[in-house]
Amino acid sequence: MTRRTGPSFGRQGRAAHVFLTPWLLGMFLITLAPLLASLYLSFTDYNLMSDPRWIGLDNFVRMGADPRFWNAVSVTFRYVLISVPIQLAFALLLALVLDKGVRGLALYRSAYYLPSLLGSSVAVAILWRTVFGDRGIVNAALGFFGIEATSWLQNPATALSTLIILNVWTFGSPMIIFLAGLRQIPQAYYEAAQVDGAGTWRRFRHITVPLLTPIVFFNLVLQIIGSFQAFSQAHIISGGRGGPVDSTLFYTLYLYQQGFRSFNMGYASALAWVLLLAIAVITAINFLVAKYWVYYGDE
Repeated sequence: MTRRTGPSFGRQGRAAHVFLTPWLLGMFLITLAPLLASLYLSFTDYNLMSDPRWIGLDNFVRMGADPRFWNAVSVTFRYVLISVPIQLAFALLLALVLDKGVRGLALYRSAYYLPSLLGSSVAVAILWRTVFGDRGIVNAALGFFGIEATSWLQNPATALSTLIILNVWTFGSPMIIFLAGLRQIPQAYYEAAQVDGAGTWRRFRHITVPLLTPIVFFNLVLQIIGSFQAFSQAHIISGGRGGPVDSTLFYTLYLYQQGFRSFNMGYASALAWVLLLAIAVITAINFLVAKYWVYYGDE
């Protein structure tokens, strides 16, 4: 095989470097440089008003004695462990319904996908605060049936539940991916199973679920990572406080409070790196255990 070194190849190579330059600049200046800067700041005491002062591991040691840190960890894990499985189950259920050849399928897919595009936006968070407000739609519906209204967002027992419902409501993205996966399963498998007398549940359990496990795994990893980074919903609905009584104090919201309200940039950087490492570890565990339940068809 000969290597092309002519003038044409040289011009193409230069053109390629020119087109790659914006991406490389963005990678180094917008991503890599701030990442390394935050790693350095995580070992310092820095308040934006003075030069960073090296304090070693003090910021990480401080987390162990910080009750709000542990509360934020608890709230975030509860949010992820409850909302992600329900969201994926609901998305799969809708995908199974739409896979039956419903009329106007494109319209339904667009309508169901829309909340996923808007679910993390400020506008939807404000809408959600209105829906679950003291005079919101939920209380109005309950009042119609004679049920006493409650303050959903101001009650520590229900405030987090409203954010979980909001996350479940943004099921459109995993639903579209599930629907694409269902379309890839050969119909011959279902026809053969039906001839053998397999009912709907057995076809779902022994054909749909095994062949869909790679899609389930893909959605699971993405939704877990996204849920750990949830911020705008809790920030808007709680007014940035994480209340009531820190019941909606997501980890990212606590990080924001430390960095941009208390100006503890060193501590906030340490919090950010702990979040990064936690997501990396959880993702790695998901990949390690995937070999026990994900079926790729070549085993």
